[in-house]
Amino acid sequence: MMTPSTPEARPRIDFDSLPDCHHMCLIYDNEAERRELVTQYLAAGLRRGDYVRYFADTTPAEDVHAWLAETGCQTRDTEAFGVVAARDAYCPSGRFVPQDVLANMAARYTRVKQAGYSGSRVTGEMSWALRGLPGSERLLEYEIGINAIDEPFPHGGMCQYDARQWDGATLFRVLQVHPFMIAHGQVVRNPFYLRPEEYLGAGRPG
Repeated sequence: MMTPSTPEARPRIDFDSLPDCHHMCLIYDNEAERRELVTQYLAAGLRRGDYVRYFADTTPAEDVHAWLAETGCQTRDTEAFGVVAARDAYCPSGRFVPQDVLANMAARYTRVKQAGYSGSRVTGEMSWALRGLPGSERLLEYEIGINAIDEPFPHGGMCQYDARQWDGATLFRVLQVHPFMIAHGQVVRNPFYLRPEEYLGAGRPG
C-alpha cells in the first residue's frame, strides 16, 4: 500500500466546485488515494453546510471520523455527519430493493431541506453488493434510477468501486451509469455515460 509522504504527493480535487446535483464514481486501486479523495469530498460537503453521510462496508466509523478530524472538521456529536453501515443503508429489510432505496433518498432530501441544510451528500463503499445479499444483482438498476431523480434541492453522491474486487465488464457498466467520474486528479463529465433511456434502450442489463 502506498502512503503519500507529503501533502504535495496527495491528490487534490476541487470538490467545492461540483455541480449542486451530481452522481459520480470513484474507481480506485489504491487505499491511500481513496482515503484522501473521500476525505476531501466529505469535508467539502460539511464546509458548505450539507447533511453528509458515509455508507461503510469495511471501513470502521472511527477511521472516517479521524480522517475528517485531520481536516479540521469535528464530526462527533453533530447531526450533520454520520457513518452508517452500508448493509443498513442499502438493504434495510435484508434485501436490496432499488425502488425502496430511491424512495428513501427522495424522503431524505425533503427532510434535510426542511431541517435547513444546504444540501445532501453521500459516499458509499459499493463492495456491500459483493456479499451475496438478496437483490444485490440489481445494483445497476439502482445506479440508473439515481440519474432519473428530478429534484432541484442540491444532492450528490460518490460511489466507491474497488477495481481489485470488481471485474472489468462490470466496471465498464458502472462507468456508463455515472454522469461524473474522477480521472487524472479531476472530476470530469464521464464520456462513457449513457442517459437511462440510452442505457436501457441499448438492451444492457439494469
